Amino acid sequence: MGLSEEQMDRYNRHVMLEQVGQAGQEKLLASKVLIVGAGGLGSPAALYLGAAGIGTLGIVDADVVELTNLQRQVIHHTSDVGVAKVVSAENKIREINPDVTVKTYNVLARADNIAEIVREYDFVIDCTDNFAAKFLINDACWFEKKAFSHAGVLRFDGQTMTVIPGQSACYRCVFDSPPPAETIPTAVQMGVLGVLPGVIGSLQATEAIKYVLGIGELLTDTLLTYDALTMEFRRVNLKRNPKCPICGQKPTILELKGEG
Repeated sequence: MGLSEEQMDRYNRHVMLEQVGQAGQEKLLASKVLIVGAGGLGSPAALYLGAAGIGTLGIVDADVVELTNLQRQVIHHTSDVGVAKVVSAENKIREINPDVTVKTYNVLARADNIAEIVREYDFVIDCTDNFAAKFLINDACWFEKKAFSHAGVLRFDGQTMTVIPGQSACYRCVFDSPPPAETIPTAVQMGVLGVLPGVIGSLQATEAIKYVLGIGELLTDTLLTYDALTMEFRRVNLKRNPKCPICGQKPTILELKGEG
């Protein structure tokens, strides 16, 4: 389709990269990426993917902006308090880059809607903050055969991994099933360093871009952990679990259930 003169200027620093070039930028503009969760992780992911020229960005979130969000959810501003997060995020992305089509889903991810949403996209970014949603996204992406990035943050620690269904370990290969809700602390209870999701969410955006372009090495079969206090990254090698309840040899999960 070619890039216009204005686009050549806007994406100049991408076009200069041998691994991207004009053809790669055109791939980005033709791609579709879904972000589930417009909070701490979703904020940097959406901002950077919008700036990078991802052609269509989908954003799923049922919440409204609260004052407590603003310490880390950088896509939202003080004037957005009380506004739906998907609307606030859409407004910022459109200001950054008019090339991007933003599709918003002001809904809670559920078994009866997430597969249909996921189906439209090339890559999915899980930016949710609870285990139920993470397992639901993993399962939806498995059934729809969509690659996705998982991440989580709490206090000073973050983690992320990339899953390509049928090729790499999935989320259930590593964590099996959701723990009892009352046994797992949340950011509301334990806190989270404001810049932490910025680091991890940016890594998720990087994985999405690499996947679309087909460059570099993805975090497949790898859990990358980050300790903000020591500035240490650690790679944990993973492998597919033959007893995984969804992608194993004898799957027991045959349909989507639950909500996030």
